[in-house]
Amino acid sequence: MQYEHVLIRYGELALKKRNRKDFENQLIRNIKKALYAYSKVQVVRAYGRLYLELHGEPYGEIEAKLRKVFGIHSFSPTRFIQSFDIETIKEAALAVIRDVEPFPKTFKVVVKRPNKQFPYLSGEMNREIGAYVLRNTNNLTVDVHQPEVELRVEIRVEGVFISCDTIPGMGGLPTGSSGKAMLMLSGGIDSPVAGWMTMKRGVRIEGVHFHSYPFTSEQAKQKVIDLARILTQYSGGMKLHIVPFTEIQTKIRETCREDYTITIMRRFMMRITERLAQQHGALAIATGESLGQVASQTMESMYTINHVIDTPVLRPVVAMDKEEIMQIARKIETYETSILPFEDCCTIFVPKSPVTRPKLELAEKFERELDVERLVENAVNGVESLWIDPVASEEGHSFF
Repeated sequence: MQYEHVLIRYGELALKKRNRKDFENQLIRNIKKALYAYSKVQVVRAYGRLYLELHGEPYGEIEAKLRKVFGIHSFSPTRFIQSFDIETIKEAALAVIRDVEPFPKTFKVVVKRPNKQFPYLSGEMNREIGAYVLRNTNNLTVDVHQPEVELRVEIRVEGVFISCDTIPGMGGLPTGSSGKAMLMLSGGIDSPVAGWMTMKRGVRIEGVHFHSYPFTSEQAKQKVIDLARILTQYSGGMKLHIVPFTEIQTKIRETCREDYTITIMRRFMMRITERLAQQHGALAIATGESLGQVASQTMESMYTINHVIDTPVLRPVVAMDKEEIMQIARKIETYETSILPFEDCCTIFVPKSPVTRPKLELAEKFERELDVERLVENAVNGVESLWIDPVASEEGHSFF
């Protein structure tokens, strides 16, 4: 059966009440971006649901795109009929279950009836449809507890939606519904996962990467661009700011006590990222810091490093261990790129014994030997900003 409709369900959005329309509008925009290449697809709003009219566009390709749109709880390829005649509904339900491959041995009918003008109750329709299917199929029985297939029938004002396949979505909130944050994007495993988790809460992100050429290679820079491109599959597009960091790292290495070099380097990164956040209208900074994972991620280090900024810092992976983070990295397809052996500026010039409990007063003392404001200003002025989008990069379009 060639499905011409897709029914989209959302979870958290249904709880937003007065603000739900704004969240729905953002979700619709994000779906349209994800399906930009499929010009015939139309997005239709119904109460508590969205549905797509495909008009001949390939469902398989559209399914792959919808799986990566935040804010969708689940969706189903659906047979849609506008008739409320009970015999027509039963025939359509039978056609849908006959289309299941491989054909199931057990099934269950689940009828929802948002259209209260429909004359039959949900329980009555469950029995009517179930009995009709059983009479017209072989080797099929009802199992209300663990069926192989749920035959779902939604009787709505606009028509009847019938489906047997429910595909889980990404959940969360539509990206762009909760403001913007700057993601400190290294070439490692953690920060892309942090970016993905931040987007899942509706936050649009812009990446900030610190590049220390020639200490870090062009391959390391390309690796981060590739990671950003993978993240755009979930966001619809993002900016990536490449910050020249060579001068700062060199000055720190020449001037500061060796065990404090990582702490002071991270303090500079925070200052620069905050400056970029102010320039680009972001209200927070997101990082891939996991408590206790490395020397700069102890509680004392975070306190000393954060002391130079006023902007809130989001740490989505702060309480996760490495294995949990790696599982998500594999799921979102950043892992294989993250483990490519190209060093970033966080892994060069690492001291033999970095301080794990840095004292704020010592960090501030060592920084007095540096012209902090000039170094930050030079780095911000030298930023290279790229637009990363899986569609726009190929076709020359821009969504934002």
